[in-house]
Amino acid sequence: MPLVRLNISKDASSEQVSAISDVIYDALVNIANVPVHDKFQIITRHAADELVYPQAGYLGVDYTPGIVFIQITWNLGRTIEIKRALYKAIAEGIHLKAGLRLQDVWISLVEVPRENWSFGNGDMQYAPLP
Repeated sequence: MPLVRLNISKDASSEQVSAISDVIYDALVNIANVPVHDKFQIITRHAADELVYPQAGYLGVDYTPGIVFIQITWNLGRTIEIKRALYKAIAEGIHLKAGLRLQDVWISLVEVPRENWSFGNGDMQYAPLP
């Protein structure tokens, strides 16, 4: 836990993708107290017509074809303050290390109960013992 899904333009360089991946992982470990080595990420590159966003912007934020969609599925229970700090650290880190605009870093959190994970072997590692 967590599982990160990163959807990015096929035009992004390998260096940018690597930097984005590292920034997200570092923020999760340092801000959200995710265990070290808990780096599960699915990175998908897309053609321009496969990353759809409002051309007129949304909530005062304008986007470009460089938009990056980040979805993080993780356990329930983190505070709004931690989530706010995580969003900021990810956006600023991606801006600084990958050169993307802050406005193009779009993040969604999906919170699930701890028992909704299996890390292999068909086991429910985070579930309470019967």
